[in-house]
Amino acid sequence: MIKNKLDFKLVNISLLFLIFFFVYQTRDFWLGLLSLVWQIVLPFLIAFAIAYAFYPLVKALCDKKVPKSLAMLIVVGGVLGILGLIIYLVTPLFFSQISSLFSGIISFLREMSTEYNLDIGTLQNTLASTFNEALSKIGTYISDGAFSFIGISIDYISKAIIILAASVYFLADMEKIRSSIKKFLMVTSKRAYNYLALLDEEMRKYLTGFLKIVLISLIEYTLVYTLIGHPNAILLGFLAALGNLIPYFGGIITNIIAMVTAFVISPVLFIKTCAVFLVFSAVDGYVINPLVYGKSNQIHPLVVIVAVFAGGILAGTLGIVIALPVSIIVIATFKFFKRDIIEMKNKRKVKYHVYKKIR
Repeated sequence: MIKNKLDFKLVNISLLFLIFFFVYQTRDFWLGLLSLVWQIVLPFLIAFAIAYAFYPLVKALCDKKVPKSLAMLIVVGGVLGILGLIIYLVTPLFFSQISSLFSGIISFLREMSTEYNLDIGTLQNTLASTFNEALSKIGTYISDGAFSFIGISIDYISKAIIILAASVYFLADMEKIRSSIKKFLMVTSKRAYNYLALLDEEMRKYLTGFLKIVLISLIEYTLVYTLIGHPNAILLGFLAALGNLIPYFGGIITNIIAMVTAFVISPVLFIKTCAVFLVFSAVDGYVINPLVYGKSNQIHPLVVIVAVFAGGILAGTLGIVIALPVSIIVIATFKFFKRDIIEMKNKRKVKYHVYKKIR
């Protein structure tokens, strides 16, 4: 019997190694297949993420007795309308300020080279050529402040339409999707349901807070840089808003760009920009972010920095963007199962004491 069992295990191990060897030898095929599947699934994942992010707004309107179809029309139409208005009004100024920004950076490098006798001509020429190349490409897409869709790839347009349509359908059925998952988990595993409910609550708070932070950053830095007379105020406001996608580093990069361009213009503007960086970084870090995100999403800065660094290495730009939400999920998962482990230990201690008393 022992020999038969041993032979059976060896056969299973041999088959497992053969499977791994076969997969390794045909890895190009499987990687190509996974890449194809990923390209098909990715637009729908993005659409589901968009629907999941805007579902709380639709639900809030429905809770106020607004019909669901009207609530969806308000949310989807409002988002598309705001994006369209921003593109229409801001694109001409945004494009001109990009030109001014790059010119300021190149002038800054030229002055530093002259002042301190530094040889940075190669870097300056590289930036200039890159900027001119970018302008020539952007110029094909932008005309008189409006996007010209003639030069845009049909592939990107079709994917955008698919994502928009799928997100609308996901948003319409989000309540049914959530209800079906809830019923399934309540029947199969209540602990799995509690775990998923915890993640849902954490992500809801994060997404709600993130959208608020983006809007606050856009208004805050655009107004502040306008008040101190920075010529790139609108561009810096948008960069500050987008910088929230990269925790900590995004805001630092934006403020460094602001200081470099201000240094070229005048010493007074440079001092004002430095003051904005110091004051509003503290305000954002210790007042606005804690108030918006709440205590549940507070993560130690070192954890965020490590997560961003690891995300960049593992998945590039996408990894950097999703570093913070993934960190929130990992920490929530750890806390959830840590609580279960503590409860199991307490139960074992109680059983042990009861057993000792019986003996």
